[in-house]
Amino acid sequence: MNYHQFKFSKVIKLSFGIILWIYLVYLIHFLIFKYIPTSSKYNPPFVIWMIDLINLFIHEAGHFFFKIFGRTLYFLGGSIMQIILPLMLFIVSYRKNLLSSFLPAFWTGESMINVSIYIKDAPFRELKLISKNLIHDWNWILKNNLELAEPISISVFITGLIFCFISIGILGYLIIMEIIKK
Repeated sequence: MNYHQFKFSKVIKLSFGIILWIYLVYLIHFLIFKYIPTSSKYNPPFVIWMIDLINLFIHEAGHFFFKIFGRTLYFLGGSIMQIILPLMLFIVSYRKNLLSSFLPAFWTGESMINVSIYIKDAPFRELKLISKNLIHDWNWILKNNLELAEPISISVFITGLIFCFISIGILGYLIIMEIIKK
């Protein structure tokens, strides 16, 4: 590989990284200001829609796996699994290679924000569940303390945002290191 091919390859890599960083910032902006699944005008970006679809399957699998631990953990199991799976992927990828950890960090944050919306909905039960006549997990969990839904959801939402910002921080760091690398 000659010098010009190397330099062109570096420019392509940097350009892709910068475009990806900008797109992640856009997705975070959407999650903060426009992530309202109960709205009739809700129209998420394809990436958010796809992550939410994957999260739905993971959430439902969590109920299946936690069912043996009793009713409370059965209801918590969906949200736990939805957060734990991408979190574990983030931890493993972060320990192996910083470059591969920014996407699981974003997924963890997005999953937490998704769960926070579900928690916040507990007193109102406006979210569409996968079938009619199902019990809203967080409404059941907080049945005697529905006023706790909002503070819990805010805590989970902020933690999710922190993971999303960690994601763009990791990618931004990698872009800067690539720029200053000789």
